[in-house]
Amino acid sequence: MEKFPEAGAALYPDDTAAVFEIFIKATPERLWEAITDPESRSRYSFGVRTESDYTDGSIYESSVPGVIDIAEGENVEVDPPRRLVQTFTALWSDEVRNEGTSRVTWEIEPIGDDSSRLTVVHDQLKAGANGELYGGWGMILSGLKTLLETGEDLTTPGSLRYSGAADARS
Repeated sequence: MEKFPEAGAALYPDDTAAVFEIFIKATPERLWEAITDPESRSRYSFGVRTESDYTDGSIYESSVPGVIDIAEGENVEVDPPRRLVQTFTALWSDEVRNEGTSRVTWEIEPIGDDSSRLTVVHDQLKAGANGELYGGWGMILSGLKTLLETGEDLTTPGSLRYSGAADARS
């Protein structure tokens, strides 16, 4: 029998990768849509919009519009609704910008007729990388699960931080 780690647990197989796994009551197609739609993504990702056409080799840009640039990168592999591999360059501070480029892989597997297993691997990090690079994934994935299963937004420290910044610019 396959042994699963605790849902949402971060595993660190070495000092250069963080792995997150979560089970969501949503089809792979619906999960893919929530990952790639800028409006949906901003609801569970601290108000951050990610804009891209999601084709192999295309770029993406993530930001809280008018407030802060968060990340940019390339869509290295796009296989809807199963797999998305992206380079990731953090932009929100000089400290994370100096970490260079890493990689984020989203893997979606169907479970039964209406659920999915989502595994996010953030790897190619420098040894001893700044924890800010991967520390928000638990909140993001919890927000994604909440949105897809209830239609509601999840309040997290990250969402409170950037919602306050967005309110201040209005």
